[in-house]
Amino acid sequence: MSAPAVRRTRAKRGSGDLLREEIVAAAKRLLAEADRADDVSMRAVADAVGVTTPSIYLHFADKQELLGAVVADVFRELDVAMLAAAADESTPMARLRSYGLAYIRFALDHREHYRLAMLDPCPKPNVEVDEVLHSAAFSHMQATVEECVAAGIFQGDPLAITFEMWAAAHGVAGLVIAKPYLPFGDVEEFADRCLCVAALGHVVRPLLGADPAPEAIVGWLARQRA
Repeated sequence: MSAPAVRRTRAKRGSGDLLREEIVAAAKRLLAEADRADDVSMRAVADAVGVTTPSIYLHFADKQELLGAVVADVFRELDVAMLAAAADESTPMARLRSYGLAYIRFALDHREHYRLAMLDPCPKPNVEVDEVLHSAAFSHMQATVEECVAAGIFQGDPLAITFEMWAAAHGVAGLVIAKPYLPFGDVEEFADRCLCVAALGHVVRPLLGADPAPEAIVGWLARQRA
C-alpha cells in the first residue's frame, strides 16, 4: 500500500510566489523522471508538493501553462551551459561551434523538456519559453555571428545566418530525440560535422555568387582542386 501524500501546513500570507516555485520544481522533477509529459498529472504534482489539486489551479490555469513554466525554468539553465562551454574560446568561429554543441548537448540531456518547447505542436505560443530561448541560445549565437560578419568570415544578414545556424543545431537535436535508433554513430561527432557544414557553407557561398547552381559549385570545386 502506498504511503499517504504528505500535506503542507497552511502557507503564510504573501507566500504565494514560494508555493508557485515549489509547484514548478515538483513538476520539473516529475517531468524529468517520466517518459512523456502525458504521464505527469496535475494531481501527481499536487501530491509531490503536498497540496490539493485546486491549489495548483490558483497559480496555473491549466496543465499546459504549468508545463510552459517548467520548460522556461529548465531553459534558463541553457544560458549558463552555453556560456560555460565557450568560456575559453578566443575566436568567434570557435565560440559558435561551442555554442552549437552546448545547445545540442543540453537538448539531449533534457529531451522531454526540449520536445515540449521545440518539437510538439503548440496550440498557443508560450511567450515565456520564447523569451528565454531568445535571451539565451539565440542571443549568444547572434552576437557571435555578428562577430564573424565583422571579421569578414561570413557575408550577409547576421539575423538570417543566425536562424540558419540555430536551425542546424535544432535539426540535430530534434532528429536524435525523435529517432534515437537511427545509425548516427557517435552523436557528438555527428553534431560537430553538421554544425561545421552549416558554418562552412556560409564561408564558401559568397565566393560562388548570390545563388550558385549545382553545376557552378562543381566547377568551382574542380578549379580549387586543380
